[in-house]
Amino acid sequence: MTARRFTVQGTNNAFTCANCGAHVQPLQNGSVRNHCPECLHSLHVDELPGDRASTCHGLMVPVGVEQSGKKGWVILHRCRKCGFTGRNKAALDDPAQPDRWDALVQLSRQRRE
Repeated sequence: MTARRFTVQGTNNAFTCANCGAHVQPLQNGSVRNHCPECLHSLHVDELPGDRASTCHGLMVPVGVEQSGKKGWVILHRCRKCGFTGRNKAALDDPAQPDRWDALVQLSRQRRE
């Protein structure tokens, strides 16, 4: 098993959501925002967390949410283009643009596909 390494350098940038068009600000807490705080969608841009090495760039659809004692709320994503699945920590504590709590609650009510 290979250790996963997280890369932050040069990757915490503002972006426009490919799903809903929201303007998304970088996280203020030193981590990297990798999903839209409005609709929770993401793009398949990483091979390893934060590396931006994927060439797929498919839309990552939120398909579930989990509660982790260590990380808090974690959003489960599935790429529409290639089927890759990934996990992203929710950014509920970002002071500038936190993830929408009601979007996480709604996602938690869905059954996994």
